[in-house]
Order: sequence, then C-alpha cells, then structure tokens
Amino acid sequence: MTLTLPWSDIRTVLLDMDGTLLDLRFDNYFWMELVPQRYATRHGLPLATARTEVIKRTRAVEGTLDWYCLDYWSRELALDIVTLKREIEHLIAVHPHVLEFLDALRAAGKRVVLVTNAHQDSLALKMEKTRLAGHFDAIVCAHDLGLVKEQAAFWPCLALLEPFEPATTLLVDDNLDILRSAQAHGIAHLLSVLRPDSAQPPKPRGEFPAIHDFAELLPLAPAQ
Repeated sequence: MTLTLPWSDIRTVLLDMDGTLLDLRFDNYFWMELVPQRYATRHGLPLATARTEVIKRTRAVEGTLDWYCLDYWSRELALDIVTLKREIEHLIAVHPHVLEFLDALRAAGKRVVLVTNAHQDSLALKMEKTRLAGHFDAIVCAHDLGLVKEQAAFWPCLALLEPFEPATTLLVDDNLDILRSAQAHGIAHLLSVLRPDSAQPPKPRGEFPAIHDFAELLPLAPAQ
C-alpha cells in the first residue's frame, strides 16, 4: 500500500533516527534488559529491584535532555553507558526500505536532514554501524542545541541552524509528542511510524498519518 504525499509541495524532509530510520529494538533491549542486569550486578540488587529502579529513574526525566544524555546516565547509574552500548551494537539495524527511501529523496532533489534527540556518542555509534551519514545533507543533534524536539523552543533554534520553511517541510518521527510539538510550530507535513520496534506489535494509529515501513512511501509519486 502506498501513502501518497504532496511531494511537489515538500522541499525539506526532517527524519528522526531511533524508531524511525533505525529499529528501536536495540534501545528497548538496552534499557529494559541490559542496563537493569548491569545495574543489579554493580549495586548488589535483585534483578527485579534493579529493573524497577531503572524504570523509575528514566520515567522521572522522560522527554527532557537528561533522558537522552549518556553522560547523565553514566553518572546516575554508575555504569559506563557508552561501553555497554557497544556490547550489543550487533542489534543496531536499519528499518526495511530506508535506504531506498533515502535514495529516492536524493533523486527527487529534496533536502534531507537527520534530526535526533540522541546523545552525540549514541549518534556516532549508530552512524558508524549503519553507514547512513552520507545520505543526509545535514545531521542535527538535540544536545548541540540544548533542547529536545518535544520542546516548542527546539524548532525555531533548529531553523536558525538548518533553515527550513514549515509549510514545505515533512517530519517523520515515531514520537507523537514530537509530532505535536512540530505541528504547533507550523510544520505542514507530519508522518508517524507504527512499528518503531520490530520485536513489538505495531502501535495504535494516532492523530497523524502513519506508515509501517518506508515502502509505503515509494515511489515518491505526486498527489493527484
């Protein structure tokens, strides 16, 4: 099934990384399994207690820069988070049809920008493993702006660094709060992802158009 977008009206495509281009299975396994295991060992706790503690701590800062910050979690949990991520780097994977979609965007002359809340070290690891960096005209990390995409102030700051016209911009993101924030800024074309984690069932459809994978956007046919 093809989802038709008004490609003739779209000049800039802003793409999220984790859960949108990359399989969120890596991140979910990391935070729900590996970190609690190592936290339990480090602090001499039962695994169930450690898991509860990690979940409590992460939820307390969800949607903030700290939630995405590897330095913050290394301090808070007394764990080397970057090293732990490398232990399971084999789980880092690109979602199906992403490369074909990126190639199609380039062939169509769109400006393609990766916009991620991920910490710089996580971004570097994932670009190293996936070799996707060359497919983007620019890469913007929220930590460089000191703001996350959920915050209203993020989008004007992004526009200063990487100019875009909201009326001619498409954002693809698996986070509904981020899509709502972008909508409030006036970004005209918004698209969600139904299955950010391949190990989990699809999410319910929200208020935005949504895809299971990028094959649904190919070819980049203009709206009739």
